[in-house]
Amino acid sequence: MRYLANIQALGRDANPFFRLMGIELGSYGEGEAVLFMPVRPDMLNGVGWLQGGLYSALCDEAMALFTVLEEEEDIATISESTSFLQGIKKGCISAQAKVVKKGRRVAFVEGRVTSRDDGTPLSLTQASFAIIPRRSSRGR
Repeated sequence: MRYLANIQALGRDANPFFRLMGIELGSYGEGEAVLFMPVRPDMLNGVGWLQGGLYSALCDEAMALFTVLEEEEDIATISESTSFLQGIKKGCISAQAKVVKKGRRVAFVEGRVTSRDDGTPLSLTQASFAIIPRRSSRGR
């Protein structure tokens, strides 16, 4: 079963990282997705801010490329860059991402993380992905 079908059938239980981090599904489809994650004390860095990698990880999970892939396509990340705008210490954050362009061999996606409570922008992420034709399992 493909990832999108798993998400539709199982919700957040389709992704072990979602369960670990307490990520909740928002909307997803047609090249866009929204995810939510609580900021817990065990996610803070040594000086009390949400650890920066979690902004990137949540946004990466929201990259909605899976909603526009053909059945025979897989992806691999080429590059991903995150700009951190502001820290957060508590509450809930939201990641919104959208596919900017999907070509035959490369796709470009952008996303942002905001405070769910007041919409304060926290980070911006841009990523590119290789579109890879899935190999047939025949002949192996």
